[in-house]
Amino acid sequence: MTDTAAPSYAPSYVDPARPPRKKWRLVRGVWKFLVAIKDALVLIAMLLFFGLIFAALNARQSTTAIKDGALVLDLNGSIVEQPEEQAAFAALSGQSRTRQFRLRDVVRSIDTARTDARVKVVVLDLDSFGGAYPAALGEVSDALARVRASGKPVLAYATAYTDGGYRLAANASEIWVNPLGGTIFMGPGGNQLYYKGLIDKLGVNAHVYRVGRYKSFVEPYTRADQSEDAKAASTALYGTLFAQWREAVAKARPKAQIAQFMTAPDKVILSANGNIAEANLRAGIVDKLGDRTSFGRRVAEIAGSDANKPAGNYTAIKYDAWVKANPLPTAGDSIGVLTIAGEIVDGESGPGKAAGKTIEKAVLDGLAKKTLKALVVRVDSPGGSVMASEQIRLAILEAKRQKLPVVVSMGGLAASGGYWVSTPADVIFAEPGTITGSIGIFGVVPTFENALAKIGVTSDGVKTTPLSGQPDITGGTTPMFDAIAQAGIENGYRQFISRVAASRKMTPARVDEIGQGRVWDGGTARQIGLVDRFGTLQDAIDEAAKRAKLDPAKVHAEYLEKKPGFLATIAQGFGNDGDDDAGGGDAFTHVAADRRQMLARAVGDMKRLATSGSIQARCLECGGMGPTTAGIGDAKLLDLLLARIGF
Repeated sequence: MTDTAAPSYAPSYVDPARPPRKKWRLVRGVWKFLVAIKDALVLIAMLLFFGLIFAALNARQSTTAIKDGALVLDLNGSIVEQPEEQAAFAALSGQSRTRQFRLRDVVRSIDTARTDARVKVVVLDLDSFGGAYPAALGEVSDALARVRASGKPVLAYATAYTDGGYRLAANASEIWVNPLGGTIFMGPGGNQLYYKGLIDKLGVNAHVYRVGRYKSFVEPYTRADQSEDAKAASTALYGTLFAQWREAVAKARPKAQIAQFMTAPDKVILSANGNIAEANLRAGIVDKLGDRTSFGRRVAEIAGSDANKPAGNYTAIKYDAWVKANPLPTAGDSIGVLTIAGEIVDGESGPGKAAGKTIEKAVLDGLAKKTLKALVVRVDSPGGSVMASEQIRLAILEAKRQKLPVVVSMGGLAASGGYWVSTPADVIFAEPGTITGSIGIFGVVPTFENALAKIGVTSDGVKTTPLSGQPDITGGTTPMFDAIAQAGIENGYRQFISRVAASRKMTPARVDEIGQGRVWDGGTARQIGLVDRFGTLQDAIDEAAKRAKLDPAKVHAEYLEKKPGFLATIAQGFGNDGDDDAGGGDAFTHVAADRRQMLARAVGDMKRLATSGSIQARCLECGGMGPTTAGIGDAKLLDLLLARIGF
């Protein structure tokens, strides 16, 4: 018989200060999770750090001396008064973006190329040109004409020219087009989206309060089609601007048979068996047919090339390097230049939007230095918030209180709120193609009581006064609120009228007659007294210097705008090496791209209606003649919308 040890049932000793094993597992798990988060954050930070270094190296302009060659203006985007600030990490994330070129930089680059012996030829690459307002196109075209008149060649190339692109190319010594491309001129105009049917189906009530017979900005939300008044005003505006386009093209290329492409393009193209490029050549609209390689060989004949590189290469001077090598002058007395570009909005914003608080600060900070001898206000805006417009106007008046001359220079457009901020001027300059006027205001308040009722949601409550809870977006507005809102809009219009009347030395009745929300071209605006003279920004600076009793040749422009930060500078330069070719496609590809941009702007308009202040001074017609590329925010919003619905 063997002895077996009895099992021990004695409990093991447990340290009361020691937590149970399950709790230790939980603590260790949490710790591992926190360490993983820390490691991930460190990895992300390192990736961003090295990405920024890479971006900075790519964005940094070459410091080597500029050599003889062709100045290449690869205008793969739109020309604007003030480019929007790029998101700092957009390039690192691989997001595609459309570039915006600052008008004054483009003009300066062309003018300096005219007199610089290192530039043998100016090359216009317009394959992906995104357009500009007529006044901006005119200013760039005039600069190109000066180069051509000096005897220096200007060569233009595109697969297909837009109307705006051809406005520039017409001033070239040689216009090239791809044999498989070609240009069909569209002219201004086209359909505008109207949302009344959609709004009704959704059960949304758009309560509109407005003054101005021609104030048509709200029509897409209240009608299914364009009113007769709005149609008549747009017909007159577009007709005048299109006539200016035809006149400018005819002056630059008198032998080009443009008329037949306007009246019967089908006959011209069919007679060429559908070969649009050949039809363009026969009509003298272009000078040469050829692909990029052939065009490159032609440029190389003038600018030189590198025998070790592929066929079609030529010695190029890049636009960004040229602009950097030709900075704005800084000698002499300072003339402040305040830029009011883009939609006028409340609060603060970056470049490309005219934010009331931001611009007010720029003006007051500039005046506080006590070095400015005069103030030039450069306006390129379709308007926006009335409150922000008044905030900007009062800031400009501070310059007048300090006895500084104030001169307004209107760019592509200065309409509605853009005209409101122009009223403090001693003198107003514009271009014949400037879009201005639109003196009128409106307000829109959407309510959703019908939409909620469709899903069985109603609203009720206690009101202590007739205006309690108004405007009620869930229950609708009351007749009393509607009456007060309309009275407020009418009062705002009277203030607008009085400011214009005092500025232009007219009676309020006369301003009301030419106001009513009517949009005018710059030539007509001068005839009816809304502007004083034709001229560029430089003409306005010269006038401001004279009014300050200074020699215009001995002053410089000091731009009162926030300098881009480090990250924004990197984002702006990253990817702008000009090596990628975003162009291509036939004429119909370019037309389709333009329609997509129109859709993006429409989506952006709907967002702005829902998020902007309710009282607005904004112009609808202005968008029909501007850049064909949508703003950065509108393009992103469209991409997001299409992604959500599966496109």
